[in-house]
Amino acid sequence: MTESQASSPASTPVLPDTDTQTDTPRSDEHWDVIVIGGGAAGLSAALILARARRRVLVLDAQEPRNRFAPHMHGVLSRDGYSPLDLVADGYREVRAVDGVIVNARVTTTRTIAGGFEVLTDSGARATAGRLIVATGARDQLPAVPGLAEQWGRGVVACPYCDGYEATGRAIGVLVGSVAGLHKAHMLRSYSSDITVFTHLAGAIPDEERRVLEARGMRVEPLAVARVITRGAVLTGIELADGSTAPVDVIFAEPALVALDGPLQQLEAERVETPFGLWPAVDAFGRTSIPGIWAVGNAANPGALVPIAAGSGATAALTLNGELVALDVAAATEQVDTEQVATASGAQR
Repeated sequence: MTESQASSPASTPVLPDTDTQTDTPRSDEHWDVIVIGGGAAGLSAALILARARRRVLVLDAQEPRNRFAPHMHGVLSRDGYSPLDLVADGYREVRAVDGVIVNARVTTTRTIAGGFEVLTDSGARATAGRLIVATGARDQLPAVPGLAEQWGRGVVACPYCDGYEATGRAIGVLVGSVAGLHKAHMLRSYSSDITVFTHLAGAIPDEERRVLEARGMRVEPLAVARVITRGAVLTGIELADGSTAPVDVIFAEPALVALDGPLQQLEAERVETPFGLWPAVDAFGRTSIPGIWAVGNAANPGALVPIAAGSGATAALTLNGELVALDVAAATEQVDTEQVATASGAQR
């Protein structure tokens, strides 16, 4: 899975070693940077900025998008690692270099003189000269009974994240659009036992169907009635006519929704993407609002964990570079002023 939450989960996992610990900053503190969101992207940005001796506050609602998955994949040196353990490690690393993390949900973001103000669901207030929005995205699953309960285990979305683990298994691909058929083609290299369920996508062009079948995949147009499980294990899909299709894993095509409330409150620009409207950012994560960056899935709906973490690092490096430039400019102005004063005194 990529780097916020599935709809209607069976249970909500809790971050290990973080649910009972929260930092308590003074209410009158003004921060160099506030990071909204404490997943891979937000913590990566916070770590670099805190190591640069910037005063950093992370406000985290503790809802990383991949929290329902027991393992991450395709993450160098952490393949198979728990995504919640990764976040817990990040908490410890940020705190070790004097970054401050508070478990809170940001409800209001607004501009003030010299920066920005955020309010949390507890009524706490914090201000900063810069903001990094790392609030991620939400996977909105189709309303199929039993689907959400298997999310992150028997039901997944990303071939790059979970395809290898499906090697040789019976794979069901629940597509929601004609474009989503590409996911079935991506999965063909992992298994010869693939059924593509197309009802949610509507009518499939005949040529698309024939190409799928030419690659050895079955195309099932009947509506999916429910997901079948035995205990906690997914075993198949029941169709509208009462028949069943045995599958070991389902690759779904959830709609992706940007969790960009803090940016929209400030009227940041959006752009059209294959996933819908998304915050507009440049190559460094800058939004249309000076002083605000967006990283991770809040900026790139297709960002896997390594990409999300990298975008946080990129934004942090750029942001700190701007702060250094401001420090240099202020010192230069002071030197110039002193030189003018010295020259004026010498002339008298």
